[in-house]
Amino acid sequence: MILGTVASAIKEEINSLRIDDEAPGMIALALSLARAVDASAKNPAAKATAARELRAVMRELHARAPVGKEGDTVDELQDKREERRKAARERAAAQE
Repeated sequence: MILGTVASAIKEEINSLRIDDEAPGMIALALSLARAVDASAKNPAAKATAARELRAVMRELHARAPVGKEGDTVDELQDKREERRKAARERAAAQE
């Protein structure tokens, strides 16, 4: 099956969320809505409706996605703090 621009982007976004097993029905709905957005170029009202519903479904999928370390500012700050503490301990041990 050839996917349109929106459907391809939504599929990539869903793959990045790592929720394949958690919400297969919602994923199928999102992909169906994305294909509807791609297919409704000649009907702006249908496109707007499908896009609005797609945004709602994607919001729900994002809420179900596990929180990862990548991009998490709090984890980055904790990692930097631990690195500084480790370096300070090593300097203190070297001075003894």
